[in-house]
Amino acid sequence: MQETQGLGADRLLDWSAQGELRTNEAGAEQFWLHLTMDTCLPLTCQRCLGLADMVVSVNRSFRFVEGEAAAEAEDELAEEDVLALSRDFNLHELMEDEVLMALPLFPRHEVCPVEVKLAVADAEFEEASTEKINPFAVLASLQKGKSS
Repeated sequence: MQETQGLGADRLLDWSAQGELRTNEAGAEQFWLHLTMDTCLPLTCQRCLGLADMVVSVNRSFRFVEGEAAAEAEDELAEEDVLALSRDFNLHELMEDEVLMALPLFPRHEVCPVEVKLAVADAEFEEASTEKINPFAVLASLQKGKSS
């Protein structure tokens, strides 16, 4: 996984996938998948740029429908996640996608283990900003250059 920079491959993923056959209000049978996953992954802290162990948890339920067209149509209206029932269904890929979506957008330590510099000092920047250039002097020098 690129997000962990190749680290964390030794971390365990505690997961469970359970299928269920339900009958809806109309009496039709529906296939459901309940997926739970828990792990802890090393991600780069956005404050100190060190590694931070982030707990990632997923607890999702998916309802299966016949075909991609039905999944697209029902997904917009349904409260639950809808997937197309297919022989090509890949649980591993679904699990990977769900872990990726559960990663924090900005991983960071609660308290960074090192002091974080929150200000930058650049002496050259300060010198450059203190020198005031008169814009009219610049125009005058340009005008002199044209008349020569």
